[in-house]
Amino acid sequence: MAHRCVYLDYNATTPIWPEVSRAMAPFLHEHFGNPSSGHAFATPCREAIDAARESTGAMLGCASDEVTFTSCGSESDNFAIDGAVRGFLKKNAGRGLPKIVTTAIEHPAVIEHLKAKAAFGELTYELVGVDEEGLVNADDVIDAIDENTCLVTVMHANNETGAIQPVAEIARRARERGVLTHTDAAQSAGKVPVKVDALGVDMATIVGHKIGAPKGVGALYIRRGTDLGDAKPFYGGGQESGRRAGTENVLHIVGLGKACEIVEREMDTCPKHLKAMRDDLQKRLVDALGGTDGSGVRVNGPRDDDKRLPNTLNIGIKGLLASITLMELSELLAASAGAACHTPDAATSGGATVSSVLEAMNVPMEYAVGTLRLSVGRHTVERDVERGAALLIDAAKRQNAGAPR
Repeated sequence: MAHRCVYLDYNATTPIWPEVSRAMAPFLHEHFGNPSSGHAFATPCREAIDAARESTGAMLGCASDEVTFTSCGSESDNFAIDGAVRGFLKKNAGRGLPKIVTTAIEHPAVIEHLKAKAAFGELTYELVGVDEEGLVNADDVIDAIDENTCLVTVMHANNETGAIQPVAEIARRARERGVLTHTDAAQSAGKVPVKVDALGVDMATIVGHKIGAPKGVGALYIRRGTDLGDAKPFYGGGQESGRRAGTENVLHIVGLGKACEIVEREMDTCPKHLKAMRDDLQKRLVDALGGTDGSGVRVNGPRDDDKRLPNTLNIGIKGLLASITLMELSELLAASAGAACHTPDAATSGGATVSSVLEAMNVPMEYAVGTLRLSVGRHTVERDVERGAALLIDAAKRQNAGAPR
């Protein structure tokens, strides 16, 4: 099936890049030692982790000792939140519950964690809304800070729309208020520069499987001097400079390090390729389905290309039921829907579940139920775009004509 299926879902996950799998191979077949051991079998594993930490730090523009390897983006996000809370409580005992300021379009790894912690009475949080382009206003974020705010966490780029948030401005102004900042850069890494000093953040999350490394590995940048109290994702041994217990996942850490090396090397060229593929895809769909007045489609996200990831197209097609279309095309096209419609009349019967991001942007239902997230990657080629667009154009025309699906 895979060789016939066009892959336009790179924001969900990327394939492991060939260079990455080659770098990992010796640690699957030959180097199996525990990096914490003191004998010869441990040495290549320990050195490989050190090298991967250097490469990850180079991509982020930070020192290697500011990089903590984790199992995924969710763990990194949770760790950042818990650390900020513990650090606040350590210095402000009896002052009241720590508060987190975030946005209404964050990944569930942030919002669901905050909901759970709030339900247990460990913190409070405030969700800041976005405009119709999916962008948060820095003033609104800063206005939400109060005396108990210990962390502002705002994703660098949204996973659905590709909207790049004003993280640098938010971080600068939060720092003036003495508040830590964290950004989830899972989607932006590999597509736009993610340099932590330029962003000004205290913590940043990246994820391996979004940049050509395996699933099951991520990293959290923690700026030197950031007080996270006694927070740790796991307790046990002293791995990761005492920040995260557990024998290191050497194989996947090596993969992440290699992917970061490639991202850093290709930052001048890869985004241009991504944008060319994305723009071609967008033009084909808009030209074919927009109609004479353009109202047949709605591109959801920033109108300014500089504020949108170069690989991401979030497009609502009038008359299309996106989730049903993708189910029908599941062996021919891989993409994501912006709404879950379980019956053909879901759009009119109220049976459509729209994503929280589209909801926060107030996307009209006629476009929301037909919204597709199409994302290209490093290995996307013109024939992928041509074939993917043709499949969607055909499906939309059939559905709009009321033809049998």
